[in-house]
Amino acid sequence: MNNRPCIASIAVVFLAAPAFADTAETDSIKSPVEADAPAAWQPEDGDRIAFNVLRKGKEFGTHTISFDVESEDRFTATSDVDLKAGLGPITVFRYSLDATEAWKDGNLVGLSGRTNDDGDDEYVEANMSGDSLAIEGSAYTGDAPIGIIPSSHWNIQQAFSDQILSTESGELLDTSVEKIGRETITIGGEDVETTHYRLVSDLTVDLWYDDESRWVKLGFEARGQQIDYVLTELY
Repeated sequence: MNNRPCIASIAVVFLAAPAFADTAETDSIKSPVEADAPAAWQPEDGDRIAFNVLRKGKEFGTHTISFDVESEDRFTATSDVDLKAGLGPITVFRYSLDATEAWKDGNLVGLSGRTNDDGDDEYVEANMSGDSLAIEGSAYTGDAPIGIIPSSHWNIQQAFSDQILSTESGELLDTSVEKIGRETITIGGEDVETTHYRLVSDLTVDLWYDDESRWVKLGFEARGQQIDYVLTELY
């Protein structure tokens, strides 16, 4: 498996095309989450996390995650990403992702994702099968361990995992994460206490979570261009 970080759900246009994972590598699947990881934020029915995405400080698109809570132990998380760059009225790049995660008892039990990366299509379907997660994707077909965290970023346990599941292509992505520390950031004119993590691989991605373990900020630089997520809604 390669070490490309999962920027699935964010501007993958800046990454080189990933090599497909080797299905023979499933025997070396790693433990998905460290024992000392904080509990993930538990959404309520109808909650949304919404960002405006900026490229070099200019509007680039939106990224939203909506939660449908069925019961105390079951919910779905739906990611909708729409990014677009252009020259005047002409669109020169378009990226969209639609992915739905099914969760039960704190574990991912289903995933369906479709991505259009400027005309290149990716997909993933994953479902529980015995004591593993069976994945069929455009970059990987095989098994993943129960408890693996998807690349949608909303779950803070991603920052305590050394392998995550791409919501674009089903690829199993090796990651290395550094805890930068506590930071106060301004959201909607208010100061919010957060913890800053840095996910390091071929690309370095900075992630911030508040004290309720909610994802509130993201930033990274690729090909000399700064990409920033600005929170607009957190309910």
